[in-house]
Amino acid sequence: MTNDKGASEIDNASRANAIRDMFSAIAPRYDFLNRLLSLGIDRGWRRTLTRMALEKDTGAILDVACGTGDVSLALRQKAPAARIVGLDFSPAMLDLARVKIEKANADIKLVVASAEELPFPATDFDLLTIAFGIRNVVDKKKALAEFNRVLKAPGRLAVLEFSQPDYAWLRTLYNFYFFKILPFIGGLFARRSAYQYLPDSVAKFPSRDEFVNWLREAGFERCRYHSLTFGIATLYLAEKLD
Repeated sequence: MTNDKGASEIDNASRANAIRDMFSAIAPRYDFLNRLLSLGIDRGWRRTLTRMALEKDTGAILDVACGTGDVSLALRQKAPAARIVGLDFSPAMLDLARVKIEKANADIKLVVASAEELPFPATDFDLLTIAFGIRNVVDKKKALAEFNRVLKAPGRLAVLEFSQPDYAWLRTLYNFYFFKILPFIGGLFARRSAYQYLPDSVAKFPSRDEFVNWLREAGFERCRYHSLTFGIATLYLAEKLD
């Protein structure tokens, strides 16, 4: 059993390193390709996350998997008095976030760390957000437990992630685009493997109801989700009450 656990930990570490290296490699073109491949819809999804997650403009907010800083900056605009920390496991992504933050003259602290091992004390934040990031975490349940640990009670979690569309006809078009068109276009500007990884990781992500169950298992309550753009993306909201 000990050997099996050790092998599993090594395998998880290798997968995490591979994912981090992949995102570091595409970091310089990440924003451009996001806008291109989503036709700009991803901006609207992030605005929805910010609007629905924030209950007040004060307190402490942790933006996990902050990438190049889009959500962190949107949160700063809506919550000017809050303490905001952006966290990502890719230093290359945070370098780009730092440029944006300095240009906006925004007060946002950036931290390099993984979602499974957050370098913060318990009950340190009022709100935790993660946009298009939980799918890339190797040990997702461990990360959700960490999210619960660092949140105060009451506290709120907001998770934005890709999902399968609500309608069968749209799923057919969506899967053709995701598995055929997106990797081809992405490959013209960056590593094709990175944009093949995207549809593969979405296909392997749990269903909405299953993910809500994961949230409950992690100790969250009032767990619910909102379908965005016919289900292409889903916003999950959950509360830590005690």
